[in-house]
Amino acid sequence: MTQLIWQYSYLQVLDFLTTIAFLVNGVREGNPVVRLALALGPNPLESLLAIKVLALMLGIYCWRLGRQQLLARINLLFALVIAWNLVALILGSLHPHSV
Repeated sequence: MTQLIWQYSYLQVLDFLTTIAFLVNGVREGNPVVRLALALGPNPLESLLAIKVLALMLGIYCWRLGRQQLLARINLLFALVIAWNLVALILGSLHPHSV
């Protein structure tokens, strides 16, 4: 596998973990598709895991089609989302009711 797909997979794991941290702290999911899956699924952890498995499958699909530029852009987007999530978690821990 190339570096891009490894980065994509790692970013998906980090997004999974930051989403769990938000849910544990009572923060509502911002992505409407993921929010719907969380509401409809048997439990939030299984629903989130299913979403991430689908995301990994889409990433592998893009990689196999040679869509490296698209994958690089998605990696950048997820890196920014994860950074935002971490900042929000840190600020939320400083001011528990402000997130």
